Amino acid sequence: MKPEFRTGQKGFTLIELLIVIAIIGIIAAMLIPNLLDSLQKSKQKRTMADMRLVGTAMFSWLTDESSAAAAGQEATTVDLSTYGSTIAPEELLDVLGPAYVQNIPERDGWKNPFEFYLKLDDPSARQVMAITSPGRDAEYESGPYVAGSFDPTDYDRDIIWADGFFVRWPQNQQDQQ
Repeated sequence: MKPEFRTGQKGFTLIELLIVIAIIGIIAAMLIPNLLDSLQKSKQKRTMADMRLVGTAMFSWLTDESSAAAAGQEATTVDLSTYGSTIAPEELLDVLGPAYVQNIPERDGWKNPFEFYLKLDDPSARQVMAITSPGRDAEYESGPYVAGSFDPTDYDRDIIWADGFFVRWPQNQQDQQ
């Protein structure tokens, strides 16, 4: 007795399944780098938003304390040693909260601690306030910092906000022209 082969069986052949798996793999290989870059970009944007929020609160405090605010940034370099020592987020919240800000984010988008500078004893000084983030690599570059933007895909670069302005920030070079 010969085995009977049924024609018209339902299902997929091994070749068809392998082709589908290969196509899914190719699509995933194209999408995963973009997804990872998007995650880094969102961390960078969150860091800048937190810095801007706290910086605005610091600037409001400064305006109330000295009855004037800086007219504009003129410096081409920023040396953080001229801003004095860092201030703890809790101490900064004691000064700024609740009138200017409800809470102080302690960490940037990459979970690295921010460094806050605020001259409480001399609010009329030339360099009063600064906020720094070391970027993804958690290591600060050696200062002083030259004012200007950097390639937004360089997530290891420090982001610096000082005296009402971003001194170092991510921006496409084409956007500057």
